[in-house]
Amino acid sequence: MSAVSPVPGAPFGSAATPAPQGLYDGSHEHDACGVAFVADMHGRRSHAIVADALTALHNLDHRGASGAEINTGDGAGILVQVPDGFLRSVAGFELPEAGGYAVGLAFLPDDDEAERKAIDAIEHIVAEEDLQVLGWRDVLTDASSLGETALWVMARFRQLFMAASDGTTGMPRERLAFCARKRIEREVGAYLPSLSCRTLVYKGMLTTDQLPAFFPELTDERFASAIALVHSRFSTNTFPEWPLAHPYRYIAHNGEINTVMGNRNWMRAREALLESNLLPGELSRLYPIVTEGGSDSASFDEVLELLHLGGRSLPHAVLMMIPEAHENNALMDPDLKAFYDFHACVMEPWDGPACVAFTDGTVVGAVLDRNGLRPGRYWITDEGRVVLASETGVLDIPQDRIVRKGRLQPGRMFLVDTEAGRIVGDEELKSELAAAHPYQEWLHGGQLHLADLADREHIVYSHESVVRRQQAFGYTEEELRVIIAPMARTGQEAIGSMGTDTPVAALSARPRLL
Repeated sequence: MSAVSPVPGAPFGSAATPAPQGLYDGSHEHDACGVAFVADMHGRRSHAIVADALTALHNLDHRGASGAEINTGDGAGILVQVPDGFLRSVAGFELPEAGGYAVGLAFLPDDDEAERKAIDAIEHIVAEEDLQVLGWRDVLTDASSLGETALWVMARFRQLFMAASDGTTGMPRERLAFCARKRIEREVGAYLPSLSCRTLVYKGMLTTDQLPAFFPELTDERFASAIALVHSRFSTNTFPEWPLAHPYRYIAHNGEINTVMGNRNWMRAREALLESNLLPGELSRLYPIVTEGGSDSASFDEVLELLHLGGRSLPHAVLMMIPEAHENNALMDPDLKAFYDFHACVMEPWDGPACVAFTDGTVVGAVLDRNGLRPGRYWITDEGRVVLASETGVLDIPQDRIVRKGRLQPGRMFLVDTEAGRIVGDEELKSELAAAHPYQEWLHGGQLHLADLADREHIVYSHESVVRRQQAFGYTEEELRVIIAPMARTGQEAIGSMGTDTPVAALSARPRLL
């Protein structure tokens, strides 16, 4: 069964999405899903963390969906720390010390010749990015439970292992892997859910229970992690695809980004101005940063990844994209308000009802949208186990073991630092970020308010000129008298009680007036 996407240029594993027709337009698709993470606060890796996360995913099954085929799911997945012990025992070739290599799952075409060409192209790109391929590993899968639709667009799954040619480690190598992955997706068309020395993603067009059945190594006792982020996808008005399942490289969420069209347009406009002394080489080879045709979640993750690898901590990047309501908050600390005001000049909010869970393999946390329109609840046990989910009851935890529990507040961040072994409070985190740079000075020295602009001569057009343009743009005498004139006099929207015979926009051949 061929896995080459029916959509030209789409990555392997993508399903065919209908073109806009009638009242349908895929750009308006939304989804609402289930998300959870399980972590050991002290960074102790174990298979129990992974098992608990899969149990939580099972209990989020009602948050996912399937179509007419009950065995073809909208999507399910898990993000874990790189399970070094397990991979070392099954790779079949020698690996550097833990953290010394990057690994990622690759969706490849389900055809021998096409797969060989894809692998050759990938290895060529890896070499050009000053990396070396350590080897490929066939990932054991069991597709016996999958429906016909999922099978129709299913790829072959192999894990790519690579290291820096010059022995570079840490974040510099992570950035090299990022550049290689972006080029692979752009130039080869293969899709990699992740390619990192810190985290590893398994996901697909699956139901919650199909995930461990399809990737049986997730149930191997040697498969250990201190962090596990899971997601069950509900594609309300969209079509499920293997690459669009969550988690992504850094995030998974249970809502939608309503402003995504504007966010994407702004990112395309910014590409001409992007520069970095941390990301190697010409950035233009990585464009577009936001993949066309991706979901709102995929676009959010791609921008978050760029901000993080460009030098910001992950919580810093998240707060740039999802700031709390600060404009009219007179009680907010001035330094924190300056932090938000400064970043508002750099990045517009990615707004919408969503609880966004995120991790880089060391810290794991979640932030709620500024209006608090999506739920998020957490539990902390006496042994340092932390559970956060979009609802209660994802794990059966005895009440006498729980030392703290609560819910996310609008605009607030919940963060677990497994390296420091503690929960970082919202106020502490934001105070540190606000004090890291002189944001108030930067605003005072670089921000220009519209009210401070010098007056300019106002051009008064002739009556005939104004009327000619009003006619060209379709204004009527009634609109001028009932709508425009009251707005001009009062500065407020006109109010009326009469009906309107204006055709519904989708059924009209004429453009709507501003």
